[in-house]
Amino acid sequence: MRLGVNLPYQGAGELAREAERLDYDVAFAAEGLKSDAVSVLGLAAGQTSRIGLASGIMQIPARPPGAAALSAATLHALSGGRFRLGLGVSNPHVSDGWYGVDFAHPLGRTREYVDIVRRALTGGPVRYDGTHYRLPAHGLGGAPLTILTERPENPVPLYLGAVGPQSLRLAGEIADGWVSGFTTPRLVADSLTQLAAGRERAGGTLDGFEVIPYVAVSVADDRAQAATALRTHYTHLLAIGGADNFYCQLARRMGFDAGIDTFQTRLAAGDRPGAAAAIPLDFIDATALLGPVARIADRLHAWAEAGVTTLSVLISANDTSLETRAHTLAAAAQALDKAGLRT
Repeated sequence: MRLGVNLPYQGAGELAREAERLDYDVAFAAEGLKSDAVSVLGLAAGQTSRIGLASGIMQIPARPPGAAALSAATLHALSGGRFRLGLGVSNPHVSDGWYGVDFAHPLGRTREYVDIVRRALTGGPVRYDGTHYRLPAHGLGGAPLTILTERPENPVPLYLGAVGPQSLRLAGEIADGWVSGFTTPRLVADSLTQLAAGRERAGGTLDGFEVIPYVAVSVADDRAQAATALRTHYTHLLAIGGADNFYCQLARRMGFDAGIDTFQTRLAAGDRPGAAAAIPLDFIDATALLGPVARIADRLHAWAEAGVTTLSVLISANDTSLETRAHTLAAAAQALDKAGLRT
């Protein structure tokens, strides 16, 4: 198993350099409320020389497929062939509220989007007559999608974010890897069944297919102390979208209904600290890596046995200095080595 790191935009270059020094395999940049992926990865590309760089994820509704392909080609060239393109449809609220894009038919849109991007990354020209995307869209065919970026010969790997069974099968069928923002070893193992079905549909197997969960890591003398540092992060995740929040649903499926009820009641009353305190410790422990290095090393085995190829370290929002972030990265690397799992 290899390690990745999820870069916050503040200090992204310095953190990417530290991850590279620690022999991390890849640095991811997400898109969300604070930053886009392309800007952060451009900075990281200019300050590193070996570590892989990946969008984790670029949001499909945020840009047309031609723009995504051009950004991917540019980052691949700037980094000397180190870029990996992670894509995802996001969710209905973000798709509509941020980008004004109807969330309908996410599987069909994703399939066509990936097809166009892959074709564009070969250089083009690309003309496309799909159900959801048409190029040219209005009959002006004099400048078809053509990318002339000079870049390394190795192709850009393409990863998809996916959650449900159908989207997992699609990822297995058309992508080179799967990224998951919030999960457990058991859920990873269950997801591999759907990913394998998709690979089989495409005539392949999961050999060489990347399985990459993002896992929060917090180092402390005991798990309760370590969990405290993550409660702000978890509160943010559990609060997005209200009662139908995916992470709240996950916690309920895992048997934490009472804790989530209390969390949502306190959150609705404006008691955010109280809501954070109500998040069950066992839920955080199941979805993160908590405690001293020895405990983290022991728990890494479950992720490896589930089929994870690269575990990407999420750092608490409370870790705002390079020193504390670097400490977390070093501890995760030490734990992986102690577990004897590094590949």
